Amino acid sequence: MKSSILKTRRQVVSAVICAYPGGRECAAARIGLSLKKFDNHAYENNNSRPLTDAQIHQLELKAGTSYLPEYIAAMYGGMFVPVVEPELLDNVEMYARCVQAAAKRGTVDHLIAEALKDGIINDTEAEAILHADTLHLAARHAEVLAVIQLHASQAGKCK
Repeated sequence: MKSSILKTRRQVVSAVICAYPGGRECAAARIGLSLKKFDNHAYENNNSRPLTDAQIHQLELKAGTSYLPEYIAAMYGGMFVPVVEPELLDNVEMYARCVQAAAKRGTVDHLIAEALKDGIINDTEAEAILHADTLHLAARHAEVLAVIQLHASQAGKCK
């Protein structure tokens, strides 16, 4: 449940590559680059320009991650909340979203409890708590949006 705090775009790209099924080789093939060229762009070697947002998005779709939008939203003091298509929602999905949000809240509470063992919350602990809280709030907001979408789409079907 622990999620690292990504502070740079390079860290985002690295995290996406690590999460990609099959690793660097498969990620390179997915966006149509040789492994050497992919590495140069991914790690900005040999004065290569970085991977584009579109390329990273393409990799994240397959990897099932959302590191880039989370990173960009955090730059602006916000949070990324993915919105699901109403036709993909059902009661099982709603329950899963509820459990995910509750688990993320538990992570926040656990981090706070651990940080308070010595009576002081240091900067590193505060950063981890706030990051986990952002993930919790985003999950909760996504859950609320999904409830609205599910029931709004069902109401539309009855007309």
